[in-house]
Amino acid sequence: MVNYEIKSQLAKLLATEDLVVEHKNISTAQFNVESRVLTLPLWKKATNIVYDMLVGHEVGHALYTPNRWGFKIPQQFINVVEDARIEKLMKRKYPGISKTFYYGYQELNDNDFFDIGGEDLTTFNLADRGNLYFKVGNFVDISFSTAEKKIISLIESCETFDDTLAAAAKLYEYCKEEVKQKEKSVESISNKDISSDSDQGNETLEEEFFDEGSQDEELSEGEIEKLIENKGSSKSSSEPEVLTDTAFYERTQELNDFRQHRENVYLEVPEVILDNIIASNSEVHKILEESWDSQSIPMEQTDPASGRKVLYKADFSIADESYNEFKNNAKKEVNYLVKEFESKKAADSYARASISKTGILDCSQLHTYRYNEDLFKKVTTLADGKNHGLIFMLDWSGSMHYTMKDTIKQLFNLIWFCNKVNIPFEVYAFTNHYENWKEGDSLPRMEKEEYKLVVSEDVTLLNFLTSKVSKRVLEKQMNSLWRVVSAFNNFGLQYTIPGQFHLGGTPFNEALISLHKIIPYFQKQNKVQKVQCILLTDGETNILPYYKWVERPWEMEPFMGCRNIHPGYSYIRNRKTGHIYQVNYHYWQFGEILLKDLKQSFPDTNFIGIRLVPNRDFGSFIRRYESVVEDRVMRQARKEKSYNITNSGYDSYFVLLSSSLSSDDSFEVEEDASKAKIKSAFAKSLKAKALNKKVLSKFMDLVC
Repeated sequence: MVNYEIKSQLAKLLATEDLVVEHKNISTAQFNVESRVLTLPLWKKATNIVYDMLVGHEVGHALYTPNRWGFKIPQQFINVVEDARIEKLMKRKYPGISKTFYYGYQELNDNDFFDIGGEDLTTFNLADRGNLYFKVGNFVDISFSTAEKKIISLIESCETFDDTLAAAAKLYEYCKEEVKQKEKSVESISNKDISSDSDQGNETLEEEFFDEGSQDEELSEGEIEKLIENKGSSKSSSEPEVLTDTAFYERTQELNDFRQHRENVYLEVPEVILDNIIASNSEVHKILEESWDSQSIPMEQTDPASGRKVLYKADFSIADESYNEFKNNAKKEVNYLVKEFESKKAADSYARASISKTGILDCSQLHTYRYNEDLFKKVTTLADGKNHGLIFMLDWSGSMHYTMKDTIKQLFNLIWFCNKVNIPFEVYAFTNHYENWKEGDSLPRMEKEEYKLVVSEDVTLLNFLTSKVSKRVLEKQMNSLWRVVSAFNNFGLQYTIPGQFHLGGTPFNEALISLHKIIPYFQKQNKVQKVQCILLTDGETNILPYYKWVERPWEMEPFMGCRNIHPGYSYIRNRKTGHIYQVNYHYWQFGEILLKDLKQSFPDTNFIGIRLVPNRDFGSFIRRYESVVEDRVMRQARKEKSYNITNSGYDSYFVLLSSSLSSDDSFEVEEDASKAKIKSAFAKSLKAKALNKKVLSKFMDLVC
């Protein structure tokens, strides 16, 4: 089974440049000099050694054959000479590839790819014998006359493409003369003068075409230019052919699997327009503040029970009090983790410290000069750690309805921690509902380009929180966000939230694509080197479509349409990193591909995934990634309500039971409770605290 990604990497390495390599259902290899795209056939029936040989051959063309066309010389004759030249140059550049060509052509010869089985090779023309000589000459005995050896030597000495044209011209003219002499022989046979005229014909070819004085002369520049001209005499009736070249081309078609009914498609991740896809922090909180202010103004309404007119205004006290209570309870835990972080950071820094001499005498050590040579002052240099930053991507979908408030609690702990240790952060919520409340046409999220993935115009990233604002403003914004999430699952609150912030769909894949622009922008703005990117979601989304020009007979002109991706025949390609990923049939694996692409693009970024899973799906979700999980391990995971998957696209992928986030960590017992009940309640609260700080602790470890 041929691994096309590995073969693509082989082609890139051989070409010593970032070639774009595509595998498609075509008859022969193609190379576009301008776009630097090497298209290889799907040689599914080729062995690995033959595939490597064919790849090496085509890369040779990519490296050394210019994009020049329109020669009077038939292409077959140029192919014979050019194949010999580029394979010689490839062997010179990569001595180890000689074995690949040797064993590859040996296998092709054993399978009679040149259609020479049982044939008398002396009856073949010089072009055919030369083609065999340079390709399978190690396995087939081929003889040449003195005059023919000079042309073979001329082909062997070719270094440039102009040399190829000159040698191909000599080869072509010789073969034309061969055809003419054969025609004369046929005519002699008809005149019953077989022996004399045949011998005479051969002698004539040797004497007339090969003048000793002109054999080693190179073609002049003018002669080469004439060869390149497309105009000239038409083909004569006695036109020579290179039958072995034709046979090789036809047999290589047999290596293709034309049963594949779909063409491979190579797609790329688009560049999003950040200003259009992000709802800024100021925009988001302006909408929220205006809503809170408008609801705080008393309004006259009719009481449905009594029918009397009453003054109504929103009451935020319950939500605000619960926020302050949560904040106060979280202080101790956050402060403890800050101290632990500072100690770990200091310990790591001193562990990597270096000590050096200053060149200044240490007067306190002068009395030891008789037995101590170390009399100079020393300075300890602490290793500079990398600056860290946090990007948090939050799933703002309807399925998060019951867990959103508890999720925000975890997020707030993280934000307070970052704020105290001066780590810059940005918090985005991804949704497709916000845009529906805007007036006017939606702004494009990307430039429409063919074979680019589609980012829908309703996808929005809500910048709820940022470290760019003051601490006072940040606290106000966190309180405002608390009001929003408190209203999701509490119908007793006396206020409503703006429609823009209702929960919607799950554009998780679009959020991953957006990170290609968000991460470098965040690094530049905050001057950070290491980014911790946390993505929290409770589900995946469907495979994205891609843009494609569509032409229809009934349409006046073509238009840019959308097409669905066909798994198994579609690949995500990154030209910068050179990686290619095949799209599989499981929809949830599409996000994994986008995530792997992100990791390859930003190696200094840690991607931490947090997946909320209901109890019924806990085991099956883990087995997506780890097919064999011991019962003991699974029981422990259920007990801890979490599991760390190590073989996903994330650096760390935490699977959390949805119920774990809502674990109540308060320590409350009745006044007359027994010692056993007090002990049980205390243990339960400690367990809940441990569960609730998993995300924060992991983040701290990564930063340290």
